[in-house]
Order: sequence, then structure tokens, then C-alpha cells
Amino acid sequence: MARPQPLSRTRAEREGRRAEWLAEAWLRLKGYRILSRRFRVGAGEIDLVAARGTLLAFVEVKARPDRATAQSAITPQAERRIAAAATIWRARHRPDHDGELRYDLVTVVRGRPRHHKDVFRPEADSRDPAGVF
Repeated sequence: MARPQPLSRTRAEREGRRAEWLAEAWLRLKGYRILSRRFRVGAGEIDLVAARGTLLAFVEVKARPDRATAQSAITPQAERRIAAAATIWRARHRPDHDGELRYDLVTVVRGRPRHHKDVFRPEADSRDPAGVF
């Protein structure tokens, strides 16, 4: 069987934006409010920040040919970058938040989003005295 050709950079960007739009729509249908999209800082990035009640979810979106490939795209290095960006987002936007924090994944396969809750938990960071991240 022939290997699929890699996506051009422009096409990959377009597919990623479409996947993020589908993920956002899916989360809204599930009752989440979207607080931020494509939050980027030097430490990392977060595709979506969503809230439901007192829960804050930092959501990574992955569009891949199958769910297993999408889930395996969350490497330990990616987890650290997402957690670092989440720490900065929270400091800027919700410094007094004392509700639940969660790191979620939305996989998009053939245009169908699926929400995977609590896919990883960052280790406590020595720079974070509360041990939240």
C-alpha cells in the first residue's frame, strides 16, 4: 500500500484550523464556554481553553487519520509545553481560580471530533509553590 503524501504547510495549517473549529463546536454543544483560542507564548501553546462550571480545561486538538495516531501525538515534551502555557494563561486570566484543572484532547478523524478528558496530568513544577502544575 502506498504511503500518503505529507500535507503541504498551507494545507496542514488549514486542516488544523478546521479541526480546531470542529473541536470548539463540539465542546460548545457539550456545554463548555470557550475562553481562549490558539493561546501562544514562548513557553508553549494551547489550542483551546474551555470552562464548564468551575472546571478549566486546557484542550489540545489533533487531526489525524486515526484516533490512535492522534492520541500518540501528545508526547511528554508536548505535555510540558501545554502545561507551561497553561500556567501562564491562568496567571494572566484566572489567577484566583481554585476549581478543577484538566488537560483534555479532542481528536478529529475524518471530520468527526471526539473529546478525551483528562489525558495527562503534569508533574508538579518546582516553580509553582501550590503544586497545581
